[in-house]
Amino acid sequence: MKVRVKVISLILVLALVLISITACSGGKKGQENNAGQKQETIEWKFGYLANEEHIWHKTAQEFARLVNEKTNGRLVIKLYPNEQLGSEMDVLNMIRDGSADMTISGESMQNWAPKAALMAVPYAFRDINHMKKVIEGEIGKEISQEIMDKVGVTPLYYHLRAPRNLTSNKPIRNLSDLKGLKLRVPNVPVFVEAWKAAGASPQVMAFSEVFTALQQNVIEAQENPYDLILSGGLYEVQKYVNETEHVIGWVYVVVGNKQLNSLPEDMRKAVLEAAKEVQVYANQLFEKDTEACKQKLIEKGMTIISDVNKEEFKNAMVPAVLKMLNDEQKALYQKILEVQ
Repeated sequence: MKVRVKVISLILVLALVLISITACSGGKKGQENNAGQKQETIEWKFGYLANEEHIWHKTAQEFARLVNEKTNGRLVIKLYPNEQLGSEMDVLNMIRDGSADMTISGESMQNWAPKAALMAVPYAFRDINHMKKVIEGEIGKEISQEIMDKVGVTPLYYHLRAPRNLTSNKPIRNLSDLKGLKLRVPNVPVFVEAWKAAGASPQVMAFSEVFTALQQNVIEAQENPYDLILSGGLYEVQKYVNETEHVIGWVYVVVGNKQLNSLPEDMRKAVLEAAKEVQVYANQLFEKDTEACKQKLIEKGMTIISDVNKEEFKNAMVPAVLKMLNDEQKALYQKILEVQ
């Protein structure tokens, strides 16, 4: 009797194993194309600093959807917001060594490609329309090409950025209000020198560390566009947004050259098509987002200081900026100023 029970139990176990194998086989068939051939699925890791509420993330979601659709699921882009893979510089290095594939980066790429500094130099752009003309014209192509050649990544599409403004716990209207202020800046040498020239005490820090550093009074202020002030929750630890508007810039969504070039031609074409389509989507989101972010910050209790003496800031910063630029960068800076 015991032997019979053991035999029956064994038969049941074997039956469950067969069912499991059949189910797994069905999953693999789902990866076959119409001709019944197995397709390889490629996964790209896309890490960036913005959170799930930010337009960069929303655009990344749309890009991932379009790529999945256009490649029939053969290329899957996995998103890692909130610096889950590390800081911007960390992810750029990961892309270069092959452990990540995509990120969102801008002027930080000047560490390899000096012309990338012009993506966010204080007082280079008159307004957003001026900047768009630069991005989409010959200067933009020149910067993009150097990024490809020297950073090892390919710009796919860009995000316009609203002006960078200074946040603090006291109003900052003039340079005298700024003196000695402990201010976080990204790892961009020209930013460091510009703020030093204006009288502040700038400190380089990853964005993920800013909230805690402000909370613990390690720093007293930081500067970013309205969207990142909001998505970073900085209204909880800062009272004022001082509209210095010292930088208007843009960032690129980039993928490793090796990763892009290793794709079959049809998949590479699909990625570039998706990028072109999502560029329109990104610009539409940007137009709606900036004023909305400002209003939300006011609702969260921040006070906007609009009567900043911008000319005073400009006069202090521009000489320091020009000293930081090499001859090639200065020539490009001048070209940007001349774009009409």
